[in-house]
Amino acid sequence: MRLYVPIFVLAVLALGFASFSVFMGTQAGPKRWNRAKLESYECGIEPTPMPPAMLFIVFDIEIIFLYPWAVTFNKLGAFGLVEMVTFVITVLVAYAYIWRRGGLEWD
Repeated sequence: MRLYVPIFVLAVLALGFASFSVFMGTQAGPKRWNRAKLESYECGIEPTPMPPAMLFIVFDIEIIFLYPWAVTFNKLGAFGLVEMVTFVITVLVAYAYIWRRGGLEWD
């Protein structure tokens, strides 16, 4: 159990720092909210009804899960295949949503 004491101490310090930061941000930060400050902001680009970031997120999540699955495919067997088919169907639903919203139409 003594081996886990540094991990618990670090977790307590991290939780304390996070709590302190959030509390001080609410106390010391400005409270002048307006419509422009409440809108989404991404790299200086004006927000659009269908942000192009969603397409990137779908591709990114797909690669993050498909690559390790492909590397360990032989070890996973039928269970891994069923899980990946479920995941790919979910990703296809996201692609259909993006396609219907016009996210695949390039200017």
